[in-house]
Amino acid sequence: QVELVESGGGSVQAGGSLTLSCDVSGLPPRGNCMGWFRQTPGAEREGVAAIWPYNGATYYSDAVKGRFTITRDSAKGTLVLQMNNLEPNDTATYYCGYSRGGANCLVIRLYYLWGQGTPVTVSS
Repeated sequence: QVELVESGGGSVQAGGSLTLSCDVSGLPPRGNCMGWFRQTPGAEREGVAAIWPYNGATYYSDAVKGRFTITRDSAKGTLVLQMNNLEPNDTATYYCGYSRGGANCLVIRLYYLWGQGTPVTVSS
């Protein structure tokens, strides 16, 4: 059974940091893209950061580039998003996702497996 379980969300003041984790189990050992997306009420889900395990390439949205870092621990099956210098605009529910393939790792239509989401609130 495939399962993606996020954790690590919470509330923080602007300028603070949070670390999100996604425990992944039940997936075949393919090098498909894995990523973090976020969504606010009434808005579409948007890509934040992604990684292509096949070659280790990482992808970031312009909004988070330089502040967020995505890593993957293949031994533990964990995807991690380190978020630094958080801003109120980063407030959202963050989802871990698994795609159908590689490259173009921030293209949401390629993703078909999702976790339940973890909320992040950044206050000014």
